[in-house]
Amino acid sequence: MKEIRPEVLSQKENYKLLIGSIIPRPIALVTTESDDNVLNIAPFSFFNVVSSDPPILSIAVQRVNGEMKDTARNIIQNKEAVVHIVDTNNVRDANQTAAMLSHEESELERTNFEIVDSVEVSVKGLKQSKVRFEAVLYDDIVIEKDGQPISDLLLLEVKYYHFDERIYDDGYINKEELKAVSRLAGNDYAEIGHTFTIERP
Repeated sequence: MKEIRPEVLSQKENYKLLIGSIIPRPIALVTTESDDNVLNIAPFSFFNVVSSDPPILSIAVQRVNGEMKDTARNIIQNKEAVVHIVDTNNVRDANQTAAMLSHEESELERTNFEIVDSVEVSVKGLKQSKVRFEAVLYDDIVIEKDGQPISDLLLLEVKYYHFDERIYDDGYINKEELKAVSRLAGNDYAEIGHTFTIERP
């Protein structure tokens, strides 16, 4: 076994080892709105479910030189977001939203996404998504190193579900129809391939 202490590595070296090992990672495509009503869209693979009752999602948004990204700033200020699951049909548009833009620009213009109204939050959703979670801020946790903020861990409580009729099957989600895409390392993505079943003891 190759043994390494994380503290002897740089941030980039730790990052490469973590994202190369913790795979596949689901991708959240998150819409938020600024105080100036600019729609922000951004993808995050540091994303997962934390609790089912209440339904809580987690998204970690890395800072850049200590500065919050638009997604984190908008959620902390306005307490709302819509989280979408990236799939084979929208992954290329989702990738376009990763571009670094100014606060005044919306990533929407770089994509073919259409916006739709939400029910419980004021933030718009994206029509070309088979799953949308309308969510409100449950908690935000600032991750620090040496007293400096490096990441914002956002816990979001789901207030409304939207599921495409093709994937919703009597309380279950059809993974074959969802066709979710996951993130690997670098520029690599993966689709769900061979699956198998093991019964719990």
